[in-house]
Amino acid sequence: MENPFENYKSKGESFDEMIDDQGVHDGNWQLLTKAVEAMGIDELKRRTLECEESFKARGITFSLGGQERTFPLDPIPRIVTSTEWETVEAGLIQRVRAVEMFLDDIYSQGEVLKDKIVPRRLVVGSSQFARRAFGINNFGQVRITVAGLDLIRDEKGALTVLEDNLRTPSGISYVLENRRAMARILPELFESYEIEPVVDYPSKLLSALLAQAPHHVANPMVVLLTPGVYNSAYFEHSFLARQMGIPLVEGRDLFCRANNVYVRTTEGDLKVDVIYRRIDDDYLDPVQYKGDSVLGVPGLINAARANNVVIANAVGNGVADDKLLYTYVPELIEYYLDQKPILPNVETYRLEDRDMREYVLKNIDRLVLKPVDASGGKGIVIGPTASDEELAHVAKELVANPRGWIAQRVVKFSTIPTVVGSKLAPRHVDLRPFIVSSPGERWVLPGGLTRVALPEGSMVVNSSQGGGSKDTWVLSSRHSAKKISIRQTPQLRVEDTQSTLDFAEILESFSSEQFTGSDE
Repeated sequence: MENPFENYKSKGESFDEMIDDQGVHDGNWQLLTKAVEAMGIDELKRRTLECEESFKARGITFSLGGQERTFPLDPIPRIVTSTEWETVEAGLIQRVRAVEMFLDDIYSQGEVLKDKIVPRRLVVGSSQFARRAFGINNFGQVRITVAGLDLIRDEKGALTVLEDNLRTPSGISYVLENRRAMARILPELFESYEIEPVVDYPSKLLSALLAQAPHHVANPMVVLLTPGVYNSAYFEHSFLARQMGIPLVEGRDLFCRANNVYVRTTEGDLKVDVIYRRIDDDYLDPVQYKGDSVLGVPGLINAARANNVVIANAVGNGVADDKLLYTYVPELIEYYLDQKPILPNVETYRLEDRDMREYVLKNIDRLVLKPVDASGGKGIVIGPTASDEELAHVAKELVANPRGWIAQRVVKFSTIPTVVGSKLAPRHVDLRPFIVSSPGERWVLPGGLTRVALPEGSMVVNSSQGGGSKDTWVLSSRHSAKKISIRQTPQLRVEDTQSTLDFAEILESFSSEQFTGSDE
């Protein structure tokens, strides 16, 4: 049987997470490589294809161009040690704390602007700055209930923050479903690796939402507000609502009366206390924002201002997603927390600075240009691969509107073994961990969504542009390399979906809890 790893070689300009320059396997990958070598690439692909068919049958998809597609799952997971994860966790919490304080500040006293840590024009000139957010200060509310920060490894293997997502970050449903799928693809490895579980996310999120409800409410009503079935992330909306046991609603299901929000049900109108919204600010309330929006709820902003309902994530968070504001986050950490950043930013140029702009224009073919208010990889121009026409066009754009762009050095994302045809080859990856915040507490999901750029040489990992995903295994601090017995694993069929899911959940819990005495 051909060894799938036999001809695997890292790309010299990138950091490979499995092997070093001498081709020596990282110790934490050895069990996995032995299992895959014994299984063979054909069997690995067969199991993966079976899971993909299961995804289709169960509607685990996203919408692209009006078509429902599965988010490709590569069967080789990403492995992160417990020691490294401790640093990542601390850095994520530090960053979210500082940005939370910044958002609370700019929508109240504005001390950070008075002290000129961040230019006032940057904030008020952002397309995501929401003047309507002033006066919405629910007691006990946090502004960033869910954060999804994009991390990458640079050429030396150091983890850095590429982007902040603080409005309606998506992808958590694929994290949970990928873990279940991996327990079916490689069940033998769940007996040998001690992996931190991810199944707690829905309960953690629900607890955070309940904790923000108005204090006088005994049994808060929480709903998830979705734009509807045509939204690209609708599967995730329905998945999370089902997992948390809360109603999934659209704008037409809600109405406001006397600055209170109600949901129409078969049992009558019920008061809503917390709304986990997956709708952008502009569509939330046609009275305050887009008057022709049919996705939101007329009067919702006034109800929130009256402290009768909590909107999570909070209105106005988008100003902190502005990629120009991203460049100031290290200063915000020092200003609010009096600490040095644990996780650094990618080297970034502010084009409003004349010297930086001149440097960027002279080196535009060596840099990455990003519009400050875009998401999902839209509008990005990668200098080394762009045409002369594209570079000339973006040069004119950034001269005409320097506030609307940033430039970054090209970072070669780290690589991980990925199934490509009948072999394993290095492909570039990033990582989106998720942080859930409630009053006085922040919890980081162990792992997150590893996204992989499937075309050779590409570093565009977004699903909307052909990217795939991997399961992220954060090893428990109790993990030690144990001998794995490779045997013929019984074939798992997808006809009995529920029993397969139960089996996968049992395996995941067992892998992490088998030495803790937990009866979870």
